[in-house]
Amino acid sequence: MQQPLRPRAHSQAPSPLGSGAALWWGVAFSTLVTGLIWLLGERLERVPLLPDRGAAWYYWQLPDPTLLTRLSAWVPYLLHNLAIWYLIYLAQKQRPAYTAGLHPFNVWALAINGFFGVLHVLQTHLFYDGLAQDVSIFSSQGSVIVLLVLVLIMENRRRGMFWGKPAPLSRQVVDFVRRYHGYFFAWAVIYTFWFHPAVATAGHLLGFFYTYLLMLQGSLFFTRAHLNRYWTFSLEFLVLLHGTIVAVLQGNGIWPMFAFGFAGILVITQMHGLGLKNWAKWAILALYCAGVTYVYSDRGWAKVNEVIRIPIIDYVLVFLLAGLISLGLWVARRLRPARVTG
Repeated sequence: MQQPLRPRAHSQAPSPLGSGAALWWGVAFSTLVTGLIWLLGERLERVPLLPDRGAAWYYWQLPDPTLLTRLSAWVPYLLHNLAIWYLIYLAQKQRPAYTAGLHPFNVWALAINGFFGVLHVLQTHLFYDGLAQDVSIFSSQGSVIVLLVLVLIMENRRRGMFWGKPAPLSRQVVDFVRRYHGYFFAWAVIYTFWFHPAVATAGHLLGFFYTYLLMLQGSLFFTRAHLNRYWTFSLEFLVLLHGTIVAVLQGNGIWPMFAFGFAGILVITQMHGLGLKNWAKWAILALYCAGVTYVYSDRGWAKVNEVIRIPIIDYVLVFLLAGLISLGLWVARRLRPARVTG
């Protein structure tokens, strides 16, 4: 396996705009565009839709799509994805040092994500459909789940996996994920972004705001803002809020599974990257246990297994994905031609 890229001096000076300032401007932009989706949302309520067919059915799609409505989502999605992939490729070739400012490719990434972020709102109002017309709803959900699991793998050495203790993951696997995660993360976020039409339900608004923030994070690669542990923790914490709120809005009664499931991962893994004192960690654990006790004393202790479902799935996936990556690296080494020495 190739060794992780070591930074070298960048060929172009970084932008005078600090990456921290760009982060805050990006959050403001994400808020404004999400507000625009909300302001224009009433117009889309007149679009006729088919009756809901259950959990495997995505409700927000046209009953009679055309080639034009399909292309209106697929073409910009592909252009958006390929453009960001190309910038990641260029950046990795340059191997720049992490900087407090912005590299030229960061400026391009911010501009591209901002342009397509607004374009999707326009595309929705002209043609409505997203990628959901042609792909399974589980493909969007699955891409985000894998993204979250890869973050757990990538952060294993820094914050550990179980109460600050690292899982026994191969260094080669972790280095591989750290080096190439940008390509998968960009695809997962952009694919999910174009999967949904920009409608103004509460769940969609939360999802789009979160997706804009993820695209912002992806635009700041090779900057110090990209590594800010409080910012990255906030992105992980928003999964808890988004999943719980969407479950509450759906009214299916399973919101505790999402609330305590994602909060369980926070307690077991995520909070240990913040440099908290031990007393603070134990206090958070106590609050978590108190919340579980309060909810399930009324909900019924027979259902308390809900709180471990998401953590079990995520941690099993950690070792499963790590194993698959390790197998792939082994196969690649076996297939690599032997070097001729002489």
